[in-house]
Parts: sequence; C-alpha cells; structure tokens
Amino acid sequence: MKERIVNQIIQGMLSVLNNAQTAHLQKVLAAAFSEVEVITVDCSETKEDDTSNRKIEELFIAAKKVEGCSEKSLKYYASTIRTMLDKIGKQVLEITTDDLRAYLTDYQAEKKSSKVTIDNIRRILSSFFTWLEDEDYILKSPIRRIHKVKSAATIKETYSDESLEKMRDKCDSLRDLAMIDMLSSTGMRVGEMVRLNRDDIRFDERECVVFGKGDKERIVYFDARTKIHLQNYLQSRTDSEPALFVSLRSPHRRLTIGGIELRLRELGKRLDIPKVHPHKFRRTLATMAIDKGMPIEQLQHLLGHQRIDTTMHYAMVKQSNVKLAHKKYIG
Repeated sequence: MKERIVNQIIQGMLSVLNNAQTAHLQKVLAAAFSEVEVITVDCSETKEDDTSNRKIEELFIAAKKVEGCSEKSLKYYASTIRTMLDKIGKQVLEITTDDLRAYLTDYQAEKKSSKVTIDNIRRILSSFFTWLEDEDYILKSPIRRIHKVKSAATIKETYSDESLEKMRDKCDSLRDLAMIDMLSSTGMRVGEMVRLNRDDIRFDERECVVFGKGDKERIVYFDARTKIHLQNYLQSRTDSEPALFVSLRSPHRRLTIGGIELRLRELGKRLDIPKVHPHKFRRTLATMAIDKGMPIEQLQHLLGHQRIDTTMHYAMVKQSNVKLAHKKYIG
C-alpha cells in the first residue's frame, strides 16, 4: 500500500518535475513512509477510477486500434495483457521488473512454451508498458531491462519446383489450380486472398489490390499462367457470388481460411508432400525472389511488411548461391 501511495504521488508530479527532481522526491517519500503505518480501507464499492487495470487496458487497446491493428491482433494483445495482470495480481502501476521476469519464467515452465512464444509475449508487454510510459502513467517501463529472448534460428521449409508442379498436375478442379497459382505467384497472405472479389482482379495489368494487416492496401502481381488459370476458373462458374474463390458445391459460398488450409492439406497427403499450407507459398516466393537477386526493399513492399527484419525472416538464401557469390566477389 505504501508503494502504491508513493507511485501515485510520483505519477501526479511527473508533469512539473524533471528526472532528477522526480528521483529525489521518490527517495524522500520512501524515507518518510518507512516509519508510517498505513491502514487499508475496503473501497470495493467505490467507483472505478481512471487508473484501474481494466480502464488502462481498454485505453491501450483503443490506442492500438487507432494505429490500425487488426481485430485479430487486438484480441491477442488484450488476452496477453489480461492474462499477465490476472496472474501477477497487482495494480498495473505497481508492477515491477521482478514481477514480469517471474511471470515469464513461470509461464514458460507451466505451458512448456518455446522461446519464440515467450519473446512474442515479451514484445506485447513491452509495447503495453512503453505506452504507459509515453502516456505518463508510469515513470519508467519495468520491462525495459528484460531483453529479447534468444532462440536458435531455424530455416523453414519452402516448396521445391517439383512439388509445385506436382500440385498443379494433380489438381482435380480449376478452382484449386487457380488458387495454387495465385498463392505461389503473388506471395499474398491467405487471409488477403479469401477477401478478394472477382472485380478486384485486373487481368490487363495482371494485378489486384489486397488489404493486408491493419487493412493496409497494396498491389500484388501475378504471372501469365495464373492469369490463364484464373480466367478458365471464372468462366466455368455459373454462380453469382462476388467472391473470387468459392466452395465447389452449391450453394457456392466464399471460401474461408480454414477451408483453403484443409484443401491444401488433403492435396499434400495425397501427393506425399509434407507440410502443405498456404503460408509456405509466401515463404517460397520470398526465398526465390531473393535467390534471383530481387532487392530486399522491393520484396518488403511486395509482401506488405512494415519492418525489413520481418522480410529477412522469410527470405532464406540458398547456400549454393552464397558459395557462387563468394567466388565472384571474393575468391
């Protein structure tokens, strides 16, 4: 309770004191309260104030929504923060670095989570407490001293040229063939593809506009083969559904992400191709583009990444080309 009172006084003085003055005030208050007994009073029936955990969480999520985060991301942020607050059991303004370290350690032990998962949680909490600091709710983010969780870099698999051709050859519907070509030639996310309508496709320019994460708009491009297969598929349809990809059976409804994932998984099992899923097409395109010399900044724009570091995770350069480059430029 003493710590809470001190923190409330400090927060109230932040706007009129500099860092040195604030630090000195904190020491004075700590000394003054060291010999004071604080009696707690049950205030459960009092009105919730602006510094309650729930209120602060709502304000943070609202700020993220204004920044353009998707509904899926907002739910993940809210769930992660609420789980942390419930587990630690403190008022958010009183949480310390030790509290957060203990929480992340216990979470990993209880859930058997990977280092990547723990670092994702750390990043979300870092965003939350940095926002609290920027908005003057706290003097300094308690997670600032908790650094990125190091994990082993893994080279994720891509499709070989042979696997892609096998999938094309064994497609038993014009829709699936067009769908595979669309994913492999554009590198779009599956969530972007299911939102496409027929009218979104510009066949003359071999391009279409997609809406990525946070409803950010960008143009993606497809090759001549995809154009032909898309046209064949659309000409074969007799329904009036505006969606680009629909179910094969009547009533023809817009395909969902789950529906596409299931269809590709079944195709992979039939052809004995391991781990067939939509995102692997995106990674394959990125790797191929880098391998053929596409500038990383252009690939970043093509994939719709905000940070170039994200693009680098997708683009795995083949070791054989590293050897050739060494011979060309160094050896």
